[in-house]
Amino acid sequence: MPGTPAPARRSGLPSPLTIADMVRVAERPDFRRWLTQMEAVGGCTHPIYLAGRSVTFDRATGAVLHAYSTRDEPGERLAVRCGNRRTAVCPTCARLHSGDTYHLVRAGLAGGKGITSAVATHPRLFVTLTAPSFGRVHRAGGCHPYRSGTCDHGRPLGCGLEHEPTDPACGQPVCPDCYDYAGHALWHAAAGRLWNRWCDRVRRGLARAAGVPVSRFPEAARLSFAKVAEYQRRAAVHHHVVVRLDGPQGPADTPPAWATTDVLTQAVEDATRAASVPLPYSPAVGDRTVRFGPQMDAHPIRTGIEDGAVTDDAVAAYIAKYTSKSAGASGGADHRITTPGQIAAAAVTPHVRALMRACWRLGGLPEFAGLRLRAWIHTLGYRGHILTKSRAYSTTYGALRAERAEHRKGSLAGDKAQVTAAEWRFVGSGLTLGEQWFARSIRESRQNNRESATAARNLSENSYDP
Repeated sequence: MPGTPAPARRSGLPSPLTIADMVRVAERPDFRRWLTQMEAVGGCTHPIYLAGRSVTFDRATGAVLHAYSTRDEPGERLAVRCGNRRTAVCPTCARLHSGDTYHLVRAGLAGGKGITSAVATHPRLFVTLTAPSFGRVHRAGGCHPYRSGTCDHGRPLGCGLEHEPTDPACGQPVCPDCYDYAGHALWHAAAGRLWNRWCDRVRRGLARAAGVPVSRFPEAARLSFAKVAEYQRRAAVHHHVVVRLDGPQGPADTPPAWATTDVLTQAVEDATRAASVPLPYSPAVGDRTVRFGPQMDAHPIRTGIEDGAVTDDAVAAYIAKYTSKSAGASGGADHRITTPGQIAAAAVTPHVRALMRACWRLGGLPEFAGLRLRAWIHTLGYRGHILTKSRAYSTTYGALRAERAEHRKGSLAGDKAQVTAAEWRFVGSGLTLGEQWFARSIRESRQNNRESATAARNLSENSYDP
């Protein structure tokens, strides 16, 4: 069909219902304009539709410079991106979100986007904070070959298999009955408070190094950070954190002489060992105190390209990659779960199902009501943001999106002699079966183009003239 994107990486044929709807969509008189809208949103899997108009005036004369209305659009509506950050839900919007995250994180490491490049000279660390062990799980490579005997449930304590990284067994408990699902769920529920305690402990350690009370630490220096939460194969969240130490006025202020990378590293290590959150006593699980796991890494961040070093570009790319992941990436769910029946019917691993059931069971206990475990079953009890940053770390998502919108507007953007009045209303969302096929073809064609461009760039960089 002329003018339509060719399918790429498609295995099999569309269903008869999809083919029938594809024909219906392609035969519409406004098909080409609809396809242009889909191209504009990158083949978004669940576009939002708006109806309305916008008018741009000359501020001085009141003359109309530009007018737009959805009246002449297909269905009298305009498609915009859904904006979902999860790759499993919308790969197009998730890729855009990851790109924004990369620039947000990198600006706090190397400058740009309104942040001075002097931050590259400040003490900076890339820190990984893990959850503690809740039981032995299968792992890639040599699993647990050096443990003999059986547990109380008659299962072997070890596993002599060599697991491939893609083996579904990786991350699953060696003995599900020994696994502490209650502790796992409660750790997720208290992870946000534990993070706050950790930040307080780091500031306390830095204040001690500065020789001032913690209440006066803001007068001595400023701690800035960006944190992303990642679900491991065992479905436990751990945190990747960029930590930066500035002068008291923020990024543009030179840190005091005592504020070194070694001092920051020591404060981070001490905080990881000391931070804890006691939970209310429960007859069902006893006394519980939530802490970080012992496997903590803290690496200085270097500037530029250095073999084997943790660099600002690498850290920004690493964190950006994980913002598009979700609980679904470790076998969880990407939608809310509100009943035990939905837990039983969820397409998840037995390990994740057991964790969901622990969230439901503990969420019904009055002593844990404040943790809202049942409301966050789909994220396995974790209710923190995937990405968190301090106010002074760098720019914001809102600022990045506004900058992109102004760039797309071209010459009309940022002109103080002009003013735009607009009114929009929500009129629907989603795609039909045939529309989904065309949108998927757009996404796959773009992915092919990106890979071809990458291959051509690599070939050019590696080529030479003998």
